Parts: sequence; structure tokens; C-alpha cells
Amino acid sequence: MVADRFSHVDTWVFDLDNTLYPPQMRLFDQIERRMTAYVMDALGVSRAEADRLRREYWARFGTTLAGLMEVHGVDPGPYLTDVHDIDFTVLAPDPALAARLRALPGRKIVYTNGCAPYAENVLHHRGLSGIFDAVYGVEHAGFRPKPERAAFETVFAQDGVTPRRAAMFEDDVRNLHAPHAMGMQTVHVAPEPDPAPHIHHHTDDLSGFLTRVLP
Repeated sequence: MVADRFSHVDTWVFDLDNTLYPPQMRLFDQIERRMTAYVMDALGVSRAEADRLRREYWARFGTTLAGLMEVHGVDPGPYLTDVHDIDFTVLAPDPALAARLRALPGRKIVYTNGCAPYAENVLHHRGLSGIFDAVYGVEHAGFRPKPERAAFETVFAQDGVTPRRAAMFEDDVRNLHAPHAMGMQTVHVAPEPDPAPHIHHHTDDLSGFLTRVLP
């Protein structure tokens, strides 16, 4: 039974984007457009070049921001404020997901490569405010992104997470490598499964999956 694989878990760690809301809501599309515009302004490049750099830095460094900081010395504060200035009304509350999250035993946290204020806005519009014990953004990892193991270690040390008693829910396969290596149960939340060996479970329905996790 799936529940048996989670019987030892006392900390539940959830990514945010395309994990706690479905990708069909297209929220991150807005952020990508704002990222491209920011890169255009910050580096004085064309839209096509900004789009290319945004994708390249995401692939090479884990996030566009990490690449901008590493290669160009971009200040993360203004960047994070700007790219997260979006319309959250495309999100809809999910009472069933809220109920199943509340039913999980133990501590529940959000850990995102976005910033914590942005995460709080997403949670509010999804009807998930007040459910999580803590919300961590990239700023809590010293602006180092998932999938870097050091970023996970920094955030988990702040929260007191014991990885071997924790589970990680995440849409980006890359971001489950470190949690798996640290001994966490890993759950890939995405429309299509990935056969990678560092993924223990896959679901395209987080709410439904949580009903199987509960004893």
C-alpha cells in the first residue's frame, strides 16, 4: 500500500508552482513573460535573446535568477519583486486539496524557488492559507536554487527537517535528485510520469494521491 511507504513521514515538503496548483492554470506563463522583459531591460538585449538566456540559465543554473546573479551580478531583490507582480486571479480555490493537506500528520512546509511573499499570494488564492507551518523561498537558501543540494540543506537546517522522515512533492524532476539522495520519499507531480530512478511515486492528481497516503 502507498500509505505504508509514508508511515514514517513526519514532515511533508511541497514545491509550489505547478505542484500546489495544476499547470492548466497557466500562472507561471505570466512569470516567464516578466522574466523575459526583465532580462531585456537589465541586459539591454532583444526579446529573442532574453528568451534564449532565460531558458539557458534555467537549464544551466536551476533558475534564470541564479544565472543572472552568477553571470551578470543581478540583484535578486528587485528581480523577484518584479517577476512576481502578476495576476493571481487565474488561480481557483481547491477545498478538497485543502482538506487533504490538513489531514496529513506532522509538519507541512512549502519550499519554492520563488520568493516567500509570492508563495503566500499563491496559497491565499488557492484557499490554502494557514495550512502550512512554514513557507520558504529562494531567499531562505541564500538565493541558491533547487536543484542544488546545498539549497535544500540550508532550508532544511532552518526548519529542522530530518530528511529520512520527510517526503518531497515536486513537479521538476531535477529537483527530486537531492531529496532522494538525502533519504526522502520523492513524489513527482506532473501530467506525465518519468522513469528516473530517483522518483519513488508519480501522480497527476495531488489531491487524489494524498488520499492514498493517509492511513
